[in-house]
Amino acid sequence: VQLQACGGGLVQAGGSLRLSCAASGYTFSRYAMGWFRQAPGKEREFVAAITWSGASTGYADSVKGRFTISRDNAKNTVYLQMNSLKPEDTAVYYCAADRQTTGWTSSIFVYDYWGQGTQVTVSS
Repeated sequence: VQLQACGGGLVQAGGSLRLSCAASGYTFSRYAMGWFRQAPGKEREFVAAITWSGASTGYADSVKGRFTISRDNAKNTVYLQMNSLKPEDTAVYYCAADRQTTGWTSSIFVYDYWGQGTQVTVSS
């Protein structure tokens, strides 16, 4: 199983980035997917999640209205579109796969597989 996240980088406040996470080694379309982030000195936190079908999504309050999670099951890829970025969005972003939840979950403990992370830095 492999989750390969990419798309991070350095952007000015107010800018946008699109993260991608390509999955392989398992049946992607049967798993809910999530994005988490971890800033230096802080615990990893939930950002967004999406059901296996893409029909339902959920977001942390801190990103609601600015970030959009989506998926393409034909390409085994999940995306995170990040708009109106703020310096406090600076973190390493991780994608994760959850095979247990019927819908989606924000619980970090439920996710089965994790990607390696991609750095997002937002300058003020």
